[in-house]
Amino acid sequence: MKKKLLFTAYNLDLGGIEKSLINLLNRLDYSKYDVTLILEKKEGIFLDRLPKEVKVLEYKISTDKNPIVRKIKNRNKLMKWKKKLNNSFDFSCCYATYSIPGSLLALAASKNANIWAHSDYYVLYNNDEVKMKEFLNNSNILKFKRVIFVSDSNKDNVCSHFEEIKDKSYVCNNYIDGEEVIRLSKEKIDYKRGKETLFVNVGRQREFPKRLSRIIKASKRLKDEGYKFKIVFVGYGDDSKLYEDMIKEYGLTDIIDMVGGKSNPYPYFNMADAVILCSDFEGYPVVFLESMILNKPILSTKVGPWSLYKDKFGLFCDINDEAVYKIMKEYLDNGFKIKDKFDYKEYNNKIDMVIDSIINDTI
Repeated sequence: MKKKLLFTAYNLDLGGIEKSLINLLNRLDYSKYDVTLILEKKEGIFLDRLPKEVKVLEYKISTDKNPIVRKIKNRNKLMKWKKKLNNSFDFSCCYATYSIPGSLLALAASKNANIWAHSDYYVLYNNDEVKMKEFLNNSNILKFKRVIFVSDSNKDNVCSHFEEIKDKSYVCNNYIDGEEVIRLSKEKIDYKRGKETLFVNVGRQREFPKRLSRIIKASKRLKDEGYKFKIVFVGYGDDSKLYEDMIKEYGLTDIIDMVGGKSNPYPYFNMADAVILCSDFEGYPVVFLESMILNKPILSTKVGPWSLYKDKFGLFCDINDEAVYKIMKEYLDNGFKIKDKFDYKEYNNKIDMVIDSIINDTI
């Protein structure tokens, strides 16, 4: 008999959490598992990449303008869903930590309930332990059997400030579908690159924590110094308009192209000379893995598991404007030669063992 697995998330729109969830679901063995995914909003550019075997349900909360009516509607709906789920799954997972309905449904669905933690929440809340705990407690983190972090650095830092979850916290890195990345990178796109050095940035465009303004400011300085290069921003988000305005204000419309969100960003990786990331913090950037698979040097601030890849796969710098400028300049002056071969099959095989132990409650 197949084991019944439940995953919950907010939606499947552009983002690292959503992409890593898609990779996980595509990696599961559907001869062994019957999988249900509950989304608060059944939408997003990754919906068409879901395995056909996954049953998708929508749990749409009420947005009634009357707060009392809204509260009653949402409470009644939650009670009905919890009664329906009632520990009927062998494994459940709240994959989006910030989804409070997702956490409540995952807790109701299984005694083997797990919550994924995709970031260093201590850094996210500006090193404010009280605010970090408030966020995590709102996600009902203490009620879950396990807390699954995507990198050792995130786990160690959060647990050092929230010792109550330390003994039930584990690390499971994000999967990467290497074959698909390589295949999709070969698709033709309507973008012509010139002879200049080409950088690409891929991801959700929010100034906090992504800080694309650092790239824009650095580009202004480098252009003024006479460097020839181009940058492609692939993605969209709350601050896309902010970046468009900055690019115009800094006179960089000939340097930086914004091409919007793409369900397949890999042709842009493929044509680029290097991939650049300038965030304040990350969990385990899928962009790192994608870059390594496509043999593209990484230029990044010191986020996620950066120390594993320094000197081998790219250049890493401190988390500030000046450091991003210097790392871009260093690459333009000297380039970077990748010194190792990333074996994504071996990488995924190790994750398989961890996922299997979590699902089967043997970790």
